[in-house]
Amino acid sequence: MGKPSILARTLKVTFFAALALLLAGSVVIRGINSRIRAAAVVKQETLDLAVPSVAVAHPKMGSMKDEVVLPGNIQAFVDAPIYARTNGYLKKWYTDIGTRVKSGELIAEIESPEVDQQLQQARNTLATSQANLKLAEINQDRYQALWKLDSCSKQDLDNAVATYQADKATVAAGAANVKYYEQLVAFEKVTAPFDGVITARNTDVGQLINAGIAGSPQELFHISAINRLRIFVSVPQIYSRSAVAGVAADVTLTEFPGRRFTGKVARTSESIDAATRTLLTEVDVDNLTGQLLPGAFAEVHLKLNEGSPAIVVPVTALIFRSQGLQIALVRGDKADLVNVSLGRDFGTEVEITAGITPQDWIIINPPDSLTSGAAVHPEPPGSTRE
Repeated sequence: MGKPSILARTLKVTFFAALALLLAGSVVIRGINSRIRAAAVVKQETLDLAVPSVAVAHPKMGSMKDEVVLPGNIQAFVDAPIYARTNGYLKKWYTDIGTRVKSGELIAEIESPEVDQQLQQARNTLATSQANLKLAEINQDRYQALWKLDSCSKQDLDNAVATYQADKATVAAGAANVKYYEQLVAFEKVTAPFDGVITARNTDVGQLINAGIAGSPQELFHISAINRLRIFVSVPQIYSRSAVAGVAADVTLTEFPGRRFTGKVARTSESIDAATRTLLTEVDVDNLTGQLLPGAFAEVHLKLNEGSPAIVVPVTALIFRSQGLQIALVRGDKADLVNVSLGRDFGTEVEITAGITPQDWIIINPPDSLTSGAAVHPEPPGSTRE
């Protein structure tokens, strides 16, 4: 009876010890797993916090509009530099900047005594050739008369005829040479090629004039025709069908508040620029009073044949950087910064004329550090993120 009792106690003690060991191991394993899960949760939360959450929304379609406002630079209808066609020294100028001139009007004179002397020499040479030609003609007539009387050889007659023909060619060459130098002398008088205004004078009396025969030519004056002006604008693709020749296009400038200058579309490039998705369009404006100045900035109000809805976004969506005006879009889970063209300003909202579509998701209030390709957590309107 004693031995079985001891054995039973031993087995009982061993069982409880194993059970305690098993319980302790289970507690340890559970603690380790909970710590691993907690570390994973902390890591994931840290990664999630590193990716900014951004509020996104689709652009809003504004009211129908009957015109689009586009920026443009005013240019002269015809603009040309004036160069000299002969070397020499400037003798006198007659027009300064701001002078209105007519086509063919004398604006400067160049003194070129070498060319004058060359013209005189060419004329003297031509006179000599003409005298020789006259003598050759007399000899030719004389030998032809003697030949008829059988009083000279055929060789003498041929020599006389050949001399006459050679002298005739020499006279023609001399006459051409005289015309050449007469043209050079005529170039001593610099005239306006068309009606316009002198916008630059780059020479003065006594200055050496180089016509480009030896070295680079020198621009003497710059002239612009401003009775009619050109304004080139880039029309967004969405409005390109309305930019056809003859469409009315008013022009406004900040220095003329409340005033519009009437113009119209003259021509287009008939091709959409693949980089900007815009159509290059020329608007012509009459400027008989000369109030509009070439080189000025203007806004062109292009009339649309059919009303088009405007794309409107909050001003908080705009990003102003050195690359230009941009808006951040969400494509997948990445940010994409695109350049846009600004239309009308409505205060808290602005009109976008090019760069985005109504289907795009735009970031309403993008972080200052946001860059293209950065990961983001988009939050559409009405969504809540746990």
